[in-house]
Amino acid sequence: VQLQASGGGLVQAGGSLRLSCTASGRTFRSYIMGWFRQAPGKERETVAHITRSGLNTHYTNSLKGRFTISRDNAKNTVYLQMNNLKPEDTAVYYCAASIKFSSWPPPLTEYVYWGQGTQVTVSS
Repeated sequence: VQLQASGGGLVQAGGSLRLSCTASGRTFRSYIMGWFRQAPGKERETVAHITRSGLNTHYTNSLKGRFTISRDNAKNTVYLQMNNLKPEDTAVYYCAASIKFSSWPPPLTEYVYWGQGTQVTVSS
């Protein structure tokens, strides 16, 4: 599976962005999909994930209410809607695919396919 993330950019604090991640192949619906981010000098952290059907989602507590993950299996795409962005949201955002879910937050090693990342910069 190849993942292509897009939608990042420069936005002012309080603004919104929607990230997209499109997968190649016909097995997209077989994967749990996640969004992660990594700020300069920091470890990669989990943002959110969504189950295969899209019916269940998990979020990092600090992002609940501002970020929404969704997926369209017909389009092989997972989305991350980010509202009321803050300068501390500045990071490279990655999408990834997993074949299992053991616990929240999931170990990064459970995600076997990763996109290339898209930069999100929030100015104050």
